[in-house]
Formats: sequence, C-alpha cells, structure tokens
Amino acid sequence: MAKPNYSFAKRQRDLAKEQKKEEKLQRKKATAEEDAAALNPDTEGEVATDETEAPKDQAPDA
Repeated sequence: MAKPNYSFAKRQRDLAKEQKKEEKLQRKKATAEEDAAALNPDTEGEVATDETEAPKDQAPDA
C-alpha cells in the first residue's frame, strides 16, 4: 500500500489559501473603486479649469 504524501497535500492547501486570499483582496479593491466612483460621478480624471479668466501675468496697457 502507498504512503500518503503529506507535504504535497499541505502545499495544495497553502496554494488554495493563497488564491482565496488574492481573490478576496481583488473583490475588496473592486468594491472600493465602485464606491469611490459612486461618490464622485463627475470626476473621471478631469481637472476643472476656468478658461474665461484672463491670464494674470500680463501687464495692462496704460
């Protein structure tokens, strides 16, 4: 009769645990991104600028 390979079984358990941990981390990250997007739907990497204002570094003609 063959002996059980305990080190192989332990390695498989450790790999499964690590994979489950990574999946949980990715789910948390995705949820956090969705929550952040829900809080600020208008800001998608854009920076608001006021183009109607004249540049301040030019001297007025007098």
